Amino acid sequence: MRKKSHAWLEILSASTKLGFTSFGGPVAHLGYFKNEYIDKRKWLDDKTYADIIALCQFLPGPASSQVGIAIGMLRGGLIGGLISWLGFTLPSIIALVLFAFFYQNSTIDDAGWIHGLKIVAVAVVAQAVIGMGKKLTPDKPRITIALLAAVLTLAWPSAVGQLVIILAASLIGLILYKKQDVPEIQEMNVPFSKKAGIIAWALFFGLLIGLPILRPIIQNGAFDVFDTFYRVGSLVFGGGHVVLPLLEREVVPIGWVSAEQFLAGYGFAQAVPGPLFTFASYLGAMINGVSGAIIATIGIFLPSFLLIIGSLPFLNEVRKRPRFQAALTGINAAVVGLLLAALYDPVWTSSIQTTSDFMLALILFGLLFFWKFAPWLVVLIGAVGGMILTYL
Repeated sequence: MRKKSHAWLEILSASTKLGFTSFGGPVAHLGYFKNEYIDKRKWLDDKTYADIIALCQFLPGPASSQVGIAIGMLRGGLIGGLISWLGFTLPSIIALVLFAFFYQNSTIDDAGWIHGLKIVAVAVVAQAVIGMGKKLTPDKPRITIALLAAVLTLAWPSAVGQLVIILAASLIGLILYKKQDVPEIQEMNVPFSKKAGIIAWALFFGLLIGLPILRPIIQNGAFDVFDTFYRVGSLVFGGGHVVLPLLEREVVPIGWVSAEQFLAGYGFAQAVPGPLFTFASYLGAMINGVSGAIIATIGIFLPSFLLIIGSLPFLNEVRKRPRFQAALTGINAAVVGLLLAALYDPVWTSSIQTTSDFMLALILFGLLFFWKFAPWLVVLIGAVGGMILTYL
């Protein structure tokens, strides 16, 4: 027990450090993880780390958070996974909930700096599209998958549509890339059984199917929030910015938050470290205060825990299969398309209203993409720029 408690304290120390310092989005998070967990602490070898990343890219949910949860579980069991998640996410959860309270108690709907935060979102998502596109769509077939995914997402804007697009992309990947070579691997020591994995999968699908069925029967606001965010956490592929269109279509049309409140929170989320899925904490706080934030946070991250628990015991076998790698190739290309669609709607359509807005977006994009400014600094510049635009 002493050995486990020591491991838990070690996980808490490392993950909390990452929670306060991991700026830059999911791709940057994986770099921070590699530096802290692999290079510095030697918890895993490079190949195992790469295969965990591949698994988490294949699963729905926030990929970087899932990687952190998986590493915590391999190091310290189920409790280690929970500790790893808390350390990495709690700093940004607290910051976003405080921002929600500030927003609700201020007359800032028309403030220039809020408009500036919306424009920051344009620059950040554009940077993510280009960065992910270079990595995940290096050839014409994958570029085609990405473009078709973007078109279909805009034509069929729903959670069901997104799931169908991802499944279709995985099938195309299986057909086009089934002859890829799969390198030899070293087996991982997973601290829980396949039986636990099967139970986790049963819970995952049971909640995904059962919550919407019970929702009209129970008719409770907290239950509605949990169902909504659990469904989003279960169905969004690619994580990070890809969650934006799905969340927007779940909370804005029914009036839980306004489009302005949604984009202002999304813009502020770029200024804090940790996973972008903690944006759910902001939305939950806007909907129903602290309790809403807790319910939304648990709802959107619970699928990740169930999926990781369900997948790790089988990963040693699955990662040897070329078909798994081929399907992942197609899914990753589709993720780029989903993000491209999100760049247009709702980010661009809700933020760029004038030539001056576009000019500010170009400046912010340049600072992020070419001059490599820290995201929090770009957010600050965007807020100031938005205030200046109100006086022009």
